[in-house]
Amino acid sequence: MHEEFWSSEEYDEQAHSLYNEGDFDGALETLKEGLSRFPDAVELMVGMGYARLAREEVAWAGAAFRRALSMDPSHEDAMVGMGEVLLRTGDRDGALDLFRRVQQLGFQDDVELMLTMGRALYREGLMAYALDVFLRLAAARPEVGDAMAGAAYCLHRMGDEVRAARYLRRALRVDPSLHDVRVYLGHLLYDRGEWDAALDQFEMVPPSEHWDPLGVWRLIELKRSLRRVDDRDLGIRPWRRRLRELELMEDDPVERLLAEVESRFAPESDWPLKDELQLELFHTETPAEAPPRDPAGTVQVRTAGGRVFRGGWEEVVRCLRDSAGLPVEPIPRAVRRLARRWRDEYGVEIAPLDAETLIRGAASAGILALEILR
Repeated sequence: MHEEFWSSEEYDEQAHSLYNEGDFDGALETLKEGLSRFPDAVELMVGMGYARLAREEVAWAGAAFRRALSMDPSHEDAMVGMGEVLLRTGDRDGALDLFRRVQQLGFQDDVELMLTMGRALYREGLMAYALDVFLRLAAARPEVGDAMAGAAYCLHRMGDEVRAARYLRRALRVDPSLHDVRVYLGHLLYDRGEWDAALDQFEMVPPSEHWDPLGVWRLIELKRSLRRVDDRDLGIRPWRRRLRELELMEDDPVERLLAEVESRFAPESDWPLKDELQLELFHTETPAEAPPRDPAGTVQVRTAGGRVFRGGWEEVVRCLRDSAGLPVEPIPRAVRRLARRWRDEYGVEIAPLDAETLIRGAASAGILALEILR
């Protein structure tokens, strides 16, 4: 308990800060304390719903959002959160109805709300609906590069490479610092045989911001073939150095040895890789039936090498990042790097929106075996 008497707004701000840092347990405890003092504070109840959702406590998240909506039926954050709960439990029509209501209330230009809706729809494979949300946000807020990038990822998944490339370029025009988007565009152009354009995109990303070995390798090969640059040229040395750094990160002999040992002693996976039935894991529970979260973790993944990681979505990505020898890499960058790596290795497009989208996408493609823990 806090010695000083906080207001409900201060509890809400503290919970938001902890949530943004990935400390979902701390955020939840702060919200519980705040609600014990301010039981009718709708913002705290909404925060409770999102903290529960982050911990995969879908039933309790739904209960919190329903309580918040009983306090304020038009609360936009509560409607979006409840919509995400409904999506996860298979009620697509109910979720879409809530998302439409939020937009009809005039929140089509709210960046966080619209991105949350678009990403939730993308995770559930509802590409057309996700695309509509991203495009609406891009029209209302043309300065938001993430909205256009989200639209591009949807279009690429839908097979429309021309429009995907167009929206990737628009995203980069409004926010040139989106290096992952630029590398994504470079690969798209490379795969289409537009070598000069691909090289231009790869070269615009500083070597230190390149986290994709294939992207750097393609850049070096294109410089050799298109510009007749040889290995003695000073201009190619930073890229060769970066490629060696990334290869060492990706191919740590100690990690390989550990993975081999663990694969020998780990029990056989209950889930066959490349099994489309894994998709059933995402729609098997309803709010009334979902049991409380297992304190040991929220999800568990098993890699092809037999390594097992357990925890929240970001915690699992953190483990995958650390196993690659990149302990200081920010989580958003790790998400983008893993998405690029799996695309190059398996030919699977996973939009690097967030940790949950990444892990669910990898599981549906059979790259990882996923279990939602109870």
